[in-house]
Amino acid sequence: MKVVIIGAQWGDEGKGKIVDYLAEKAKYVVRYAGGPNAGHTIVVDGKQFALHQVPSGILYPEKQVFLGAGMVIDPEALFNELAMLKENGINWEGRVFISDRAHIILPRYRQMDKDRDASRKRPIGTTGRGIGIGYSEKAQRDGLRLADLDWKEKMAEYDGEDKAYLDTYKDRLLSMRVDLTAKMWEFRSDDILFEGAQGAMLDIDSGTYPYVSSGASCAAGAATGCGIGPHDLDKILGVFKAYETRVGNGPMPSEFNDTSEGELCQYVRDRGREYGVTTGRARRCGYLDLVALRYACRVNSLDGLVLTHLDIYDDMDQIEACVAYDINGKIVTDFPANVEAMNAAKPVLEKFSGWKTSLKNCKTYNDLPKNARAYIEYIEDFTKTPVDIVSVGYERDETVIRKDPWKK
Repeated sequence: MKVVIIGAQWGDEGKGKIVDYLAEKAKYVVRYAGGPNAGHTIVVDGKQFALHQVPSGILYPEKQVFLGAGMVIDPEALFNELAMLKENGINWEGRVFISDRAHIILPRYRQMDKDRDASRKRPIGTTGRGIGIGYSEKAQRDGLRLADLDWKEKMAEYDGEDKAYLDTYKDRLLSMRVDLTAKMWEFRSDDILFEGAQGAMLDIDSGTYPYVSSGASCAAGAATGCGIGPHDLDKILGVFKAYETRVGNGPMPSEFNDTSEGELCQYVRDRGREYGVTTGRARRCGYLDLVALRYACRVNSLDGLVLTHLDIYDDMDQIEACVAYDINGKIVTDFPANVEAMNAAKPVLEKFSGWKTSLKNCKTYNDLPKNARAYIEYIEDFTKTPVDIVSVGYERDETVIRKDPWKK
């Protein structure tokens, strides 16, 4: 069984926890996109781990994890992350592998990334981790892959600080390299979990371009970034929060109004810990955008949804969700590509009764309060996609499984 986990919003949906939870039954976990700009937070027995490049399945001692061909790897950040894991009792040696087709980020890419964004008339709000430069070099066919580290002619192109940096990490990186396509064929009968980064609405093609990431954060990226074909993917699940968040610039039609909804925004931000794992920046917050979620379901052929952070609403009398856009007086129910239209969009809201009780101890779907179930079932009907998993807290056991993702 091959299961893909993607973010169904603008990233930060709680993929880290869900991948960690589902990895228990997977034999291997493969990350297929992004780089050190991603931040996946996992809480195990009250202890928090912040991962950026290492796949979330690493916390299980027997799992092997792979960094895919669709990733851009920052060696310094990667080995710092691995050192952090070791300091916290996670023995990663012999369990972390890197596709020989993955690209490498050089230190100077970080400043280049910041400078490029600062020079834009409409800055993207990049994390400044060199991701955009890494993917640009790749697209221009000037990038450096892990496989190239022992290609003498290619390595002769680098000198000075670049050469010194690569010499520092070369042997360690090469000791971890694998032919990922060969591995995927070798493991074709095993259960594999494919972990996305960022979210569907940040995908370079189907996201809110140009305010997107530079990689393939869509479901199709699991195939292109992992050395397998789309027919070999059995199930695609999209993770989304009970509300909306976004980091950086770009349209977000359901964003809370700072003037009239500032108190609600701060409540959601504080309760949901909506501060970037990578940057520490406060995330923009808003009502759940069902128009955008339905679009993500359609463009990624989602088989099921995973709802997280539902417990954030436990104390609220009433919650609301965006079911359409009002764009210059016209009601729009499909997700537009035009940025100007998106910036003009105002959310059309649907009201739902709150449940005024803690969800923490709910273990089955029927344990959830009636009003919580009504909210979920409205989402399912609107998106025409079932909600297979509901997360009601940060810990592994605070997860309600409605449909086993490892069964076809």
